[in-house]
Amino acid sequence: MTRIAELAESISTLLKGRGETVGVSESSSGGLVSAALLAVPGASAYFMGGMVVYTGAARDAFAQIDLNDHPGVRSSSEPFALLCANAARTRLGTIWGLAETGAAGPTGNRYGDDAGHTCIAVTGPSDHAETLETGKSDRAENMELFTEKTLEVFERVLKASD
Repeated sequence: MTRIAELAESISTLLKGRGETVGVSESSSGGLVSAALLAVPGASAYFMGGMVVYTGAARDAFAQIDLNDHPGVRSSSEPFALLCANAARTRLGTIWGLAETGAAGPTGNRYGDDAGHTCIAVTGPSDHAETLETGKSDRAENMELFTEKTLEVFERVLKASD
């Protein structure tokens, strides 16, 4: 079993055991966080949906976040990740919101972040955001690392909220 599968299984057990749900917003992981959570049998008990907000058009349509309402906040930042996690949580009516936003590579993004940069956020009974810098430019490798770290952060927050 891969580390990602182990994390998803642990998260599944925690959420199902507490009767809690999650909504996901991701960008640079491209849906891999949602796929990992959905790969666990019984996911319909806790996974209410996910959105890939890879572009401004997707952000507007799915998350309905107007950055004009949040001066100084930009994509690929911890404040933006918190907004996305809250959007997933609110729009899907879940206990938890989980978000990832970054630059997978092979180059950085237009905000000045290098490839391998992502911000991860969890909202709900407790809120948390953190940044990962992999130092790598390989797009597929970063997508996998972003997914693993997002699940690690979520598992840690869930365990701390017991």
